[in-house]
Amino acid sequence: MDTTLATFEKDVIAASTLAPVLVDFWAPWCGPCRTLGPMLERLETEYGGKWKLVKVNVDENQELAAHFQVRSIPHVIAFADGRPVDQFVGVLPEGQLRAFLDRLVPDGAEAARRAALAALEEGRRDEAYDALKAALAYDPGYDDARMDLIEMLLEDQRIDDARAEVELLSPKTTQGIDARFNALKTRLDAVDAAADLPPTDALEARVTANPGDLEARFDLASALIARRQYAGALEHLLEIVKRDRSFREDIGRKTMLSVFDLAAGQPQLVSEWRRKLSAALY
Repeated sequence: MDTTLATFEKDVIAASTLAPVLVDFWAPWCGPCRTLGPMLERLETEYGGKWKLVKVNVDENQELAAHFQVRSIPHVIAFADGRPVDQFVGVLPEGQLRAFLDRLVPDGAEAARRAALAALEEGRRDEAYDALKAALAYDPGYDDARMDLIEMLLEDQRIDDARAEVELLSPKTTQGIDARFNALKTRLDAVDAAADLPPTDALEARVTANPGDLEARFDLASALIARRQYAGALEHLLEIVKRDRSFREDIGRKTMLSVFDLAAGQPQLVSEWRRKLSAALY
């Protein structure tokens, strides 16, 4: 695949979140490029989709070449998870080239997780579930894959299954400062709390009758988080922050931060409420 400045974000940065991408900076007049290019194309086929080759003609894309400080070609830069992770200049012997690729290609667990994310992006949820289970079969301690699975289970309202998977997370994740885990725990805690709370209309009536009833506000926010009604939850959490930062050890602000992670798929919502929280704090 050839790419340009206009398509680089999609062809390389976004694509590298699903599988590593090698970007080959070359030019038609470059003799070594004509040696390396076919070798990379053959190996791309041989590796069967474990990595992707993208080519940049430096004569036609001088801005891209300048951005990546390409001064001599062929120049190959490897991208993974949206960023450059390795590179080489010139033509490597095939053995060294294979070693370079083997360092880049993800192991079985990571490859399965990437396949799951790709399937999820395309709406193939059953395949995503199967791929995440495969990733965890390769590596039961792969917490990122397990949290992917927990997020899917929560989205599908499989709350008990999600709780069971949380129990299998490592202490490193559950006892450390992991923003993603804290967000998932906030959602599960909200679901647990909502089961024992009065109906939301009763909670809303309590808040209307007494706007300073912060317990009622937090209970209402929890009920809304459990329903994934994040805007409404953030409204009440922000009011708690404004009225009393010390309430339950700053739980209003802390819960807002977790909701931002839960609502990561709604960037405009998150951006709006981050600004409101910042204004309230400062």
